[in-house]
Amino acid sequence: MAKFLANENVPGEVVEAARQAGHDLAWICELTPGIDDNAVLAASLAEKRVLLTFDKDFGEMAFRQGKAATCGVILLRPRLREPDYVARFTVAVLAQQIDWEGHFGIAQEGKLRVVPLP
Repeated sequence: MAKFLANENVPGEVVEAARQAGHDLAWICELTPGIDDNAVLAASLAEKRVLLTFDKDFGEMAFRQGKAATCGVILLRPRLREPDYVARFTVAVLAQQIDWEGHFGIAQEGKLRVVPLP
C-alpha cells in the first residue's frame, strides 16, 4: 500500500479522513510547517511518499523544470472546497488501485488522469 505526504494546503479534515480510512498519510503541517515547495518535494522523495496537493506548481516543477518527483504526485482538483466534500473526494481518490510511484495524477470529479513523470 502506498504511503502519502499531504502538502500544507491539504485541510486537516482531509488528513484525518484519509487516516481513518487506513491510509498512511504524513502531513507537512505536523512535520515541518512553512517549508517551500522544493523542500516539500524533497521530503516526499526522501520518505518515499506520494505527494498529495492542491498546488499546480508541482506539475510545473516536474514537467517544465525537470525536478525529480519519482515518488509520485496527486493533484486534487475538486469543484467544491467544503472540507467534508474534499475529505470524501480525497479518500475515494486514494482508494484507487493505482501504482502512483513515477506518476502524476490529476483528480477531478468523475475523471482521474494519470501520466508518467519524466
